[in-house]
Amino acid sequence: MNRLGFWTLTFLVLSLAPTPAKDLLGLAWPIRIRRLVGLLAFGYGALHLAWYAALDKFFDLDDVVADVSKRPFITVGLAAVLLLLPLAVTSTDRWVQRLGYRRWKRLHRLTYLAAGLGLLHLAWRVKADRLKPEVFGVALGLLLVLRLLAAARRGSSRKSVALDAGLNPRRS
Repeated sequence: MNRLGFWTLTFLVLSLAPTPAKDLLGLAWPIRIRRLVGLLAFGYGALHLAWYAALDKFFDLDDVVADVSKRPFITVGLAAVLLLLPLAVTSTDRWVQRLGYRRWKRLHRLTYLAAGLGLLHLAWRVKADRLKPEVFGVALGLLLVLRLLAAARRGSSRKSVALDAGLNPRRS
């Protein structure tokens, strides 16, 4: 079960790396495998949850519900996996068309929330060895900062293009 959780979080964090890699390094190939890596994260997360329900709780739904309400690390882990479900369902090109790119993109930003909840799940789960949560935390934080820097750079370049074109709304 621990290995499934580890790989879930690993694939989830890796699925967030292609955008900063493209924005900051100009690497386009990671974008082509991002969907696959995200679906692997969901698959491993579903297996992690199924393993817990089957082998830890023997499919005793009352015991699972009691565990979710009593143990916060299980609650946030379940929330993380549940957040991945709509992302996996809407990962196809057809769903991008249905939702429209902007809404689809906004929905898929929940990946950061799911990764944060997965990190919290791991941090609360481990007792003594804090190395894995710290490494995942640094990686997730770095990816978020890189994404914000790239977005800020895109925003400032759009503003300068608008100013250069004489489209300054303040001059009206």
